[in-house]
Amino acid sequence: MNQILLFIGLVIILCLTIKPVGKKLPFPTLLIFIALGMLLGVNGPAHIDFSDYALTETVCSTALLFIMFYGGFNTNIDRAKPVAVPAVLLSTLGVVITAGITGAFAHFVLGFDWIGGLLLGSVVASTDAASVFSVLREHSLSLRGGTDSLLEVESGSNDPVAYMLTAVLATLAAGGDINIPVLLAKQIILGVGLGLAIGWASSRLIERARATAEGAQTIFLFAVAIVAYALPSYLGGNGFLAVYLAGIVLGASDITGKVEMAHFFDTLTEMAEMTIFFLLGLLVTPARLPQMLLPGLALMAFMLFVSRPIAVGVLLAPFKTNPRQVALISWAGLRGAASVVFSLFAVVTGIPGGHDLFDLVFVIAVSSIVVQGSLLPAVAKKLDMIDAEGDVRRTFNDYRDEDGMSFVKLKVGAGHPFAGRSLADIGSATDMLVVLVLRDGAHPVLPNGDTVIEEGDLLVMAAPTFEERAEVTLREVTVTPHGRLAGQRLRDVPQGKHPFIVVMLKREGQTIIPDGNTQVHAGDEAVIATLAS
Repeated sequence: MNQILLFIGLVIILCLTIKPVGKKLPFPTLLIFIALGMLLGVNGPAHIDFSDYALTETVCSTALLFIMFYGGFNTNIDRAKPVAVPAVLLSTLGVVITAGITGAFAHFVLGFDWIGGLLLGSVVASTDAASVFSVLREHSLSLRGGTDSLLEVESGSNDPVAYMLTAVLATLAAGGDINIPVLLAKQIILGVGLGLAIGWASSRLIERARATAEGAQTIFLFAVAIVAYALPSYLGGNGFLAVYLAGIVLGASDITGKVEMAHFFDTLTEMAEMTIFFLLGLLVTPARLPQMLLPGLALMAFMLFVSRPIAVGVLLAPFKTNPRQVALISWAGLRGAASVVFSLFAVVTGIPGGHDLFDLVFVIAVSSIVVQGSLLPAVAKKLDMIDAEGDVRRTFNDYRDEDGMSFVKLKVGAGHPFAGRSLADIGSATDMLVVLVLRDGAHPVLPNGDTVIEEGDLLVMAAPTFEERAEVTLREVTVTPHGRLAGQRLRDVPQGKHPFIVVMLKREGQTIIPDGNTQVHAGDEAVIATLAS
């Protein structure tokens, strides 16, 4: 047990450590986790013989449910509405068309029987949300005509359809006796009904969780995601469809702290993606991949240049979509983790040649991420589809407008530069607006330009919200007696590897905006802005 926990902990630390390095590479970061798994696997230097397909399928399906919930929860409905109809067509009929054409290619060219070919087509028919989101965000790729929002909705919502097709065809391939209309009806009705119901009920219960404890809302949503997947699945419905719809409903609801909860799930889904790709790399046997290389590359190329463009072109034709946009959407149909996880489902079902299917889909997914993912920014630029004025973050609910306002309080102590001055004078020297003055022994003052600030006043001020960026981090620390700030004037504090500036000090209930001559005392609460090197 201790060895397993040690291995898991070390792998997580290693993945998190190498991820920033991966962002500087020309290919999607997710490939690093696959490579790490393969290095530790049976044919790698570590020689870990891991071949538990059932366990991997369970773990990866669990990770995938959080990715799908977050895909729904983090969708900005206002941005998605204009492209909702074409996106939903691509995520439903588009998956069916892609699966059918790809299955026919597998049958006529690669020699698969019809059920096996259609099963393969279904497994790889969906666009992978994790891969698409990763490329869009890593390259800050904002696309013209709402293409980024369309890809977000399509890739986030098409897995349930691919899963339904996979479930039906895997059961048939394994020799099972099923009533296809009944199975599909249960999958859709229970998936849609329970997903919407759980999302609606949770949006009304979540405020009660907020009253329980700080951060309880996030834990509540975590549990909701699990229930939204598990309950429909237990009853024979489509758990992936349900958890996505529950996320959509909750993301569209007016709930407190949505941005903070989205940030939590962003971190959680990053961990889920790392888990999936690492486990898939660990599970695969590289020695078996060469025989799958040619058919895998042939299928990837066929989907990229034939089946995906046909599906996209046919379904977007009624909307008179720009040909350049059609070409970019076709290219952006990356295959990834979801396809390989669905192939694991087929293996666990007991289909003949299941391990070969897994290896083949693995080659398709990795080659798709390498080729399509790496070249997507260049293709978007070549097609003149990059929106230089746009911000891809706006397509997600965790985006916070930079012109948003926050309220801060400021205690005017003895010698403060605001003391004895009118707000008209102060307003010309700062971008902050004083909205309330709290004065000892008097009623709160609703100020105007003639209001004069006195020593001892507590000011409530509105200021533009600061959004943390990769190059700037704000943190609050308590100055210790032996710390490098204690007893120092700020101008004398040496700068280390990462330059920093003290932007505010809190001392004995007072807020101090420091300058170079300000001396820092032990016990001060210092707000520090650190610049990345």
